[in-house]
Amino acid sequence: MLRLGRREFDEREPVIMAIVNRTPDSFYDQGATFHDEPALTRVEQAVSEGAAIIDIGGVKAGPGEEVTAEEEARRTVGFVAEVRRRHPDVVISVDTWRHDVGEAVCEAGADVLNDAWGGVDPKLAEVAARYGAGLVCTHAGGVEPRTRPHRTEYDDVMADILRVTLGLAERAAGLGVRRDGIMIDPGHDFGKNTRHSLEATRRLGEMAETGWPVLVSLSNKDFVGETLDKPVKERVLGTLATTAVSAWLGAQVYRVHEVAETKQVLDMVASIAGHRAPAVARRGLA
Repeated sequence: MLRLGRREFDEREPVIMAIVNRTPDSFYDQGATFHDEPALTRVEQAVSEGAAIIDIGGVKAGPGEEVTAEEEARRTVGFVAEVRRRHPDVVISVDTWRHDVGEAVCEAGADVLNDAWGGVDPKLAEVAARYGAGLVCTHAGGVEPRTRPHRTEYDDVMADILRVTLGLAERAAGLGVRRDGIMIDPGHDFGKNTRHSLEATRRLGEMAETGWPVLVSLSNKDFVGETLDKPVKERVLGTLATTAVSAWLGAQVYRVHEVAETKQVLDMVASIAGHRAPAVARRGLA
């Protein structure tokens, strides 16, 4: 059972986490939700299309203009409070690696801290424990936040992913983070080249077998683009194919841009697996 905010999710229930970037330089939308009104409209649409979690980020993942903790908080804290006011039951996640930002957003009503940079600030898990928040434990290959991988090598990429994410998860639990609020993330593209990310996907079942809920952040990423030689705006089909494979192999939480399309993929995979009945079943019955 995964418990986040006011929500509880069965272990076979797929969970969609919709991305809302509060940045002017997002790789995907170039700042389309930087300002409050379009960002709030995005939240409304994502919830109506089936997102259970809204993931709010105040800093672009890749290299770019420096964003201080104060500026990151300015972009996220008030927005978290407004989403909490408008959507009391939605799970609010904040994508941050900084413990001081984590504390501020938890005060404003965040339910999950999405630590995409692999515990680079060890105090972030302490904040999650103190506020009863969920925590995403990610493999980032030991790289510094907002840097790209350079000639990264692993003897066994999945072995390293398991070593790091399980270590972070157990540390978090030891600090008092609820075990039913901890997720592990292989960190596609983070500290990895395209072949590493493909292998991490292919071997995702090894993560699912640990018993920790697995979160995947696949949406329109570079490994999809390089695999198919497609620019950012033409990576949806590749993303959805990777989503279907990840669902079959046992991932539970999906951090995405395209909510409605992802929901159809997850529903279809769940029905093929026998975990979900078809929405209708008329053909051949009359």
